[in-house]
Amino acid sequence: MKFTDSHCHLDDKVLTEQLPMLLTQCRQLAINRIIIPAILPANFDSVLALPKQYPKEKTQVSLYPCLGIHPWFLDKLTDIHLEQLANKVAQTRSDIIAIGETGLDGAIAKKAPEHGQSIEDNWAKQYQFFDFQLNLAKAEQLPVIIHHRQSHDKIVPRLKKYQLSKAGIIHGFSGSYQQAKSYLDLGFKLGIGGTITYPRAKKTINAIKRLPLESLVLETDAPSMPISIEAGGVIGQPNSPTYIVNVFQVLSEIRAESAEVIAMQLEKNLDDMFFSK
Repeated sequence: MKFTDSHCHLDDKVLTEQLPMLLTQCRQLAINRIIIPAILPANFDSVLALPKQYPKEKTQVSLYPCLGIHPWFLDKLTDIHLEQLANKVAQTRSDIIAIGETGLDGAIAKKAPEHGQSIEDNWAKQYQFFDFQLNLAKAEQLPVIIHHRQSHDKIVPRLKKYQLSKAGIIHGFSGSYQQAKSYLDLGFKLGIGGTITYPRAKKTINAIKRLPLESLVLETDAPSMPISIEAGGVIGQPNSPTYIVNVFQVLSEIRAESAEVIAMQLEKNLDDMFFSK
C-alpha cells in the first residue's frame, strides 16, 4: 500500500526544522506523495522551493506545490496581492498542481468587529479573494483546494457559478451527508483528516461511511489539525504527515471495504484529480 498526504503545510517552520528526518520517516511508511498548499504571497516561494530542495531522486517522496491565498490572512492584502498570485501562477504553471488554499470562513467573519471591520465588509473581501481564485483556477484549468468553516452554504453556490472543469478538494471536510453530496455533485473530492479520529464527530463519520469511496482523499493538514490521542496523537505535539497512516487506519475501521481496496482507490482518486493527463 502507498499513501498520499493531499494537504500538508510542509513549509511551516515546525516541519522544515526536521524535514530530512521527516521525509525519511514518510518513505519508510510508504507515504510517497505530499501536496503542499500555499496560504499567502509571503510563502509562495518557500512552497515552490521545497520540491527542488528535496527532489524525489533523493527522498523517494514527491512534493507538489500549490499557490493560493487563505481567507485567514486577508487583513493586510489588496488587489496587488491578487495580481501577484496570478503572475506567480503564470510563471510557475508547470510546477504547481492546484490553486489553493483558498475558501470562505464564517468564524473569521464573525470576529471581524474585534478588528475594527464590519462582518459585511469582511465577507465582501473574502468573496473577492475566493472568486478571483476560482476564476484563476478555471482559466488555468487547475483544481482548487478549498478551506471551509461555517460556510458550506456560501461556498456551494459559488462553485455552481464557476463550474470548474477540474473541480478540486474540499479540505478537512466536516459536515453532513447532504453537504458532502452537494460537493460530489460538482465533481469535488473530500479531504479526510483528523476530524474522523474523534468519536464526537458523529455527523461527519456517518457521512464518510455512506459516501462513495471514489469521493475521498486523505490529508493531515500538518502541523495543524491534530489527530485524537486514541488514534495515536500526542498532546502538545504538532501534527505530522506521518499521521496519514493513522487517519487511514481509522478510515479503514469506518468503511466496509478492505484496507487494500481503500488504499488503492484513495490513490486512484488523487491520480484522477491531479496527475492524469
